[in-house]
Formats: sequence, structure tokens, C-alpha cells
Amino acid sequence: MRQFILWICGGSKVDRRYLGVLVLIALVTLGLPVLGLGPLANTPLGLDGFQVNLVGQVMAFALLAMAHDLVWGYAGYLSLGHGLFFAIGGYLIGMHMIKLSYAGETGVPTFLDYMGLTEFPAYWGGFEHFGYAFIAILVLSALVSFVIGFLAFRSRVVGVYFAILSQAFVYVSMLVMSRSDTGFGGNNGIADFQTLLGLSLDSIEFRVAIATVSALVLMIALIGLRRLTTGPLGKLLIGIRDDEDRLQVLGYETLWVKTGVWCLSAMLAAIAGLLYVPQIQVASPQLLSPIFSIEIAVWVAIGGRGYLYGAIIGAILVNIVKFWLTRFMPELWPFILTGSVLFVVVVLRNGLIDPGPLFTRAKALLPRRLKREKT
Repeated sequence: MRQFILWICGGSKVDRRYLGVLVLIALVTLGLPVLGLGPLANTPLGLDGFQVNLVGQVMAFALLAMAHDLVWGYAGYLSLGHGLFFAIGGYLIGMHMIKLSYAGETGVPTFLDYMGLTEFPAYWGGFEHFGYAFIAILVLSALVSFVIGFLAFRSRVVGVYFAILSQAFVYVSMLVMSRSDTGFGGNNGIADFQTLLGLSLDSIEFRVAIATVSALVLMIALIGLRRLTTGPLGKLLIGIRDDEDRLQVLGYETLWVKTGVWCLSAMLAAIAGLLYVPQIQVASPQLLSPIFSIEIAVWVAIGGRGYLYGAIIGAILVNIVKFWLTRFMPELWPFILTGSVLFVVVVLRNGLIDPGPLFTRAKALLPRRLKREKT
């Protein structure tokens, strides 16, 4: 049993915080079918469709935050454009659901009819098949991220300049997708989805299934990335983050390492978008909002970057508070989020997952205060 736990932890030491987060995700994965569809579904302990939907969205956001932490927390590159890859997954799975609902029928959706089209454009071909759409999501996100990453890393774009560059790509994409003549619904996006994999999107069965799959994918990704980052690749990424020039002097080719990890992070973000859009039933340029991409970095910073599970904790806590406050006190949310960011930046620089520096400072200040009182 201990060997299995060590394998899960990806090293020779047991990380209890990591195991705690992993157990929490496992409980969510197992508990959703029981509380949403099982014997407890119609009891006060059960979950209704709205609550299940919220859990599923939070799990998708947690996967997105963990993908971001892989780049920022380990390689040291702050991305403010991960919403681009998230939107790729969301828009392409939306194309699949739209195309599937029109399979065997004549006519086109309203946003294509507005452009004067009477049939789907050629680039919609094949999207009626889920397998084709899934492969397209992985390939397109990998291709776009490779172009961005390779050009940036080869040109040695680092620090704030990389953050600005990634933000520019997501902003330009938002402007393009907001145009009505692009064939993706303009500002309104694409909606009116009916089914996915044979299940109605409005049914409780689908909501439980997609939320459970989201939690399961998050758990598998956490285990995989944990083993990846605790191995030689993880040490190499930390070396790139701390002193890339020294690694290059020692003969390491860091360009392809950074590009590969960047592409892996992008594909995980796209999968998160794939899981998220069927739950909110709309894919719009809001996914490409620069504010949303900045918010992803905020989740990671609050939870604690460089831990993977810290990003998960940050995404879960921030979004739970956001869902609650925007429902009852929406005007307070921007101020609370801003205050949380300032608190983390000033006091908890390692995030909530590692409050050690806060206690260290408190202990260092305590003797000084006692001396002042004595004098």
C-alpha cells in the first residue's frame, strides 16, 4: 500500500496536502452519481441539477488552473492568454453539438443564415462525429500553442513581455470572434445545443455525467502531471524557472522543453473548455475575454503556484465564493477579488497552500514587540 501511495505521490516522500486534494477530487467523482442520481438524489442530502452543474463547472476551472500552473509555477512563464486554448475547446465542441443537431436535416443555424449561407461551410465538415471533434480540439490547440510558444521562446521573450504577448493573442482572438461574419455567432456566440453523446443537455443524467467526467479527468491529470513534475522533467523546468542561462551553459536545449510543456498545458486547457461549454450551453467571445485570462492567473496565485494542487484549491475556492457572491451580492465581488489578490501578493506570496512565510514573519516580529514592551 505504501508503494502505491509513493507512486501516486511521484517520489520517495508522502505529500499529505497533495493526497488530501486527490482524495477530495476522488470523493467528488464518486459522490456525484450517488447524490445526483442515486438513492440520496431526492433527499435533503442530494444535489439538484443546478448544484451538480456548479460542481462540474468548478472541476473544469480547476483543470484549467492546473494547466496554467504547469507553465507559470514550474517553467516560470506567466501566461495571460490561456483563455485562448480554453475557447478552442469550447468552440469546437460547440460546433460538434450544433452539427449533430442538424445531421440529416436541411437548413443552417440562425448565425449562419444571417451570413446568407444555406449550408454549413467546408470547415464544419466532420464535426458531427465526436471523435473527429475531440482530435480537432487537441490538434488545433497544439498547433496554435506551438506557433505562439516556439516564436516566443526562440526569440527569448520572457517576463512581463511574454505575459503581454499572450494577452495580445487572446485579445485579438476575441475581436475576431466578435465579428458576425466569422461564422461563429459574433458577440452572441453559438448556442441552442441539444445533445452530446446521446444525452440531452438539460437532463439530470447528462449534468451528473459531465460533472463526474470533469472530476475524473481532473484527478487523472493531477496524478499524471504530479509524476511528470517530480521526475527529471520537473527538475529541468524548475531549473529553467530559476536560472535558464546556467542550464544552457551546461548544454541543455531548453527551447524544446518549454515549447513541449507549453503545448501540453494548452491541450489540457482546451480539454477543460470541452468540458465547460456543454455545461453552460453557450460558446461566446466571453471565453476569450482578457479579464477571464487574468482571472485564471489569479486562481493560481491565490492557491499557490508551483504545486499543481495549489492551483486546484485556488480555482475551487475563488469560484465557489464568486458563484455565491454574484448571486446574492454581485456588486461586492470585484472588491473582494481585488482585496484577495493584494493580500496574497503582500502577505502570502506562496498562496494559501503555503502560509509558512506569514508565520515566519510573525515569529520574527514577536520578540521585537516584547522587547519594546519591556523597555
